Amino acid sequence: MTYAQIEAAAEAAGLAIFGAFHPETGGTLVLLGPAEPGFWQLITESPEYGDADAVDRWSLRVIGGLAEDLGANALFPFGGPPYQPFVAWALASGRVWQSPVSLMVHDVSGLFLSFRGALAFDAKIALPPTPDAPPCEGCARPCIAACPAGALTADGYDLAACHAFLDQPAGQDCMTQGCAVRRSCPTSQSYGRLPEQSAHHMRHFHKG
Repeated sequence: MTYAQIEAAAEAAGLAIFGAFHPETGGTLVLLGPAEPGFWQLITESPEYGDADAVDRWSLRVIGGLAEDLGANALFPFGGPPYQPFVAWALASGRVWQSPVSLMVHDVSGLFLSFRGALAFDAKIALPPTPDAPPCEGCARPCIAACPAGALTADGYDLAACHAFLDQPAGQDCMTQGCAVRRSCPTSQSYGRLPEQSAHHMRHFHKG
């Protein structure tokens, strides 16, 4: 099994490799996220669509199938506790960093980072080089001042203020288009994620 073969199989399923590394325990861990553009159309046309947990259920089916086809074990960031350490794995991959507003930022998806699952291989698979620097290096960092509620800045995150703002008419832009901070990231803007997908996640975030 090669990295290119895993990448091709993931792409055929509507997913992209968002990072990979060799854990100290051995083998190879491959992190998967939505391939854009086009991921949300796959969800809306899937048998899972309409269910409150449609994206997670789709991920279980599709990544579970990939794991079976590729001879790997499927792991997911949901379904706990206990939860798999996806944050630590992401940082270990060399393609994810902590942004100026503490949210994780990815070299391709920016602040729209979302892991749908991971594939754990017993073999140590050769991996391509990772970026030399995060996308924040040399960026004007519009994320720092982007939150209309003032809830997410370089000083930290005020969850209560965020939810209170989303309950107001002014908060409907974030509810329907996605978090203003995540949208402000130049890398996020080139990722191709649809507002409808962001709205779906915002609804689940706010009701939680």
